[in-house]
Amino acid sequence: MITKKEENRLVIINGTEQTWIEPWGKNSLRVRMTKEAKMDENDWALTEKVEECVPEITFETVDTTDPWYKSEEWAKYHSTGVVSRIKNGKITAIVNPEGWISFVNDKGEELTAEYWRTRDRINRYCAPLRIVGRELKPKNGSSDYSLTARFEAYDDEKIFGMGQYQEKNLNKKGACLELCHRNSQASVPFMISSRGYGLFWNNPAIGTATFATNKTEWVAYSTKKLDYFITAGDTPAELEENYSAVTGRTPMMPEYGLGYWQCKLRYRNQEELLTVAREMKKRGLPIDAIVVDFFHWTRQGDFKFEPRDWPDPKAMVKELKEMGIETVVSVWPTIDERSENFGEMAANGYLVTADRGNSNHMTWMGNTIFYDATHPGAQKFVWDKCKKNYYDNGIRCFWLDEAEPEYGPYDFDNYRYYAGSALQCSNVYPVGYAKGFYDGLKSVGETEIMSLVRCAWAGSQKYGVLTWSGDIYSSFRSMREQLQAGLNMCLAGIPWWTSDIGGFLGGDITDKKFQELLIRWFEWGAFCPVFRMHGERSPWYEREEEFINGVRQLTSGQENEVWSFGEDNYQIMRKYLFIRENLRDYIREGMKTASMNGTPIMRPLFYDFSDDKECWNIEDEYMFGPELLVAPVMEEGATERELYLPAGTSWTDANTGIKYEGGQKVSVAAPLEIIPVMIKEGSGLKIY
Repeated sequence: MITKKEENRLVIINGTEQTWIEPWGKNSLRVRMTKEAKMDENDWALTEKVEECVPEITFETVDTTDPWYKSEEWAKYHSTGVVSRIKNGKITAIVNPEGWISFVNDKGEELTAEYWRTRDRINRYCAPLRIVGRELKPKNGSSDYSLTARFEAYDDEKIFGMGQYQEKNLNKKGACLELCHRNSQASVPFMISSRGYGLFWNNPAIGTATFATNKTEWVAYSTKKLDYFITAGDTPAELEENYSAVTGRTPMMPEYGLGYWQCKLRYRNQEELLTVAREMKKRGLPIDAIVVDFFHWTRQGDFKFEPRDWPDPKAMVKELKEMGIETVVSVWPTIDERSENFGEMAANGYLVTADRGNSNHMTWMGNTIFYDATHPGAQKFVWDKCKKNYYDNGIRCFWLDEAEPEYGPYDFDNYRYYAGSALQCSNVYPVGYAKGFYDGLKSVGETEIMSLVRCAWAGSQKYGVLTWSGDIYSSFRSMREQLQAGLNMCLAGIPWWTSDIGGFLGGDITDKKFQELLIRWFEWGAFCPVFRMHGERSPWYEREEEFINGVRQLTSGQENEVWSFGEDNYQIMRKYLFIRENLRDYIREGMKTASMNGTPIMRPLFYDFSDDKECWNIEDEYMFGPELLVAPVMEEGATERELYLPAGTSWTDANTGIKYEGGQKVSVAAPLEIIPVMIKEGSGLKIY
């Protein structure tokens, strides 16, 4: 094993294996490893230009009396007893004489270290298991590798971020997470550790991340190299800033993103949608956007309105704009084999292909194949169709659904993209999907861009992505899971996030229990980055199957407007529409901060109060901007709520006006019409 300096990087050479450690932005390092003659040049999400940093690289001979280090046998293969270091600001990587890497902060405290269980003659650690910290194993008969990276486990460590997973825990220590996308699951592999570092797994390959009690292990099933980014900082906010600087920051949120979005499955025609918008205005209710959901089109892959049900989209959009309402239109990446665009897209290689068997990816409402969002030509083709049929009618905000994409089944080993096999690169699909629309909107002069997308990976945020949490169930359990999902998604660098208020599947609007859930979720939604109503709303309308030009038309669920659930519930929802509107200036400032330095408006308590150890344990409260602590009610029948108030400041209950000192737990009243919100001392904000 040899270590040496090459330009501004430290290089570890071990036979055919090369590992590079180099500065990558402020207080950060990038680590790459290959067994190829040349390092794979794909930067994946690390594409942003970062400030130039000159590292300190040093080599120190270890003072050892072990005769092994003086033997001819050792000298043949190793740099005898040399410890190598590369320092960039607050982080230093230390390479021991046997090639193990550990990372320390500017105080000399260990942040994390590779997990090796071999014979370490320097540290006298002997565990002849032959387990190494980084391992590329060639896949027989191919030029690809399986990859495993192992790190030590620490009893005191808590881990946050990693994107959006449907489970209960905010702290991911102890979790085994799929590194793949599914409907309602988005893998965004950036983690923030309570030990003062952040690590981004810069690899879109399918795999797993396991944060076990005995070790941390990252796995990619098929890849070309190891590639990760690690950063150090004194606060979680500093880690988030360093990470967002290298993967990209979200643009400033458009003004229509700050208010209320009305949506349901589904407005079946132009008049139905306009009737709802007119009623909102007639009642004097604030609304910023209304959504035209899926199957408004002639056929999947045609990317245009069905003219019978949507006879004059331009006039519809014009009327909505005059009411101050933005029109959002659903786009699916599914191309029906009977679509007018199918032949041209197939001939040009714009569709995802299969390595074996038939290429159909989804058979719901037609036999369809996903378009290849990793292909620049396919991105432009789809945008050009949407520009002609949507944008030229005045529509500038798109709902990019099915963005995982939602394969049925998720046989990643069978699909192939322009960018490579799905096993190697599938997780970048939603990035390319959003980029195609972002680039298209930019090309026609749009400066305020937002796309509602059902998935994201690292870097998606710079393309104006608003991610929502997919087709979740209507239950209090699901609501609780969405809270941790949203907080971890925001920590993973995707600050625009929302969920379907009330859940998507299974909500019967006549059921009192569902109405209670809906009210609690609506109240919480008013304090989310985007405030958006949506849902299937059982039971579906029973209509005879209808066809237009041989295309089956989709029916829809029950009403989903704020006046659809009874007068008492309407009055509560109306109140929160105006609470959200009154917070517009505050939310706008929070979105400016997200755009400038990556800090999400919705974040766990420890983000603002990292010195308060108890804040690292709180999973059911969060900060909404720097001045509001929000504690959603997520239990059926609850009328009070216990919550923790961070130390170092005092807090005022927005409902009662009672003042409390921080550093304690308190119980507050939480009748159905109240979501507990605490206002930080010195704020001046009024909620109720």
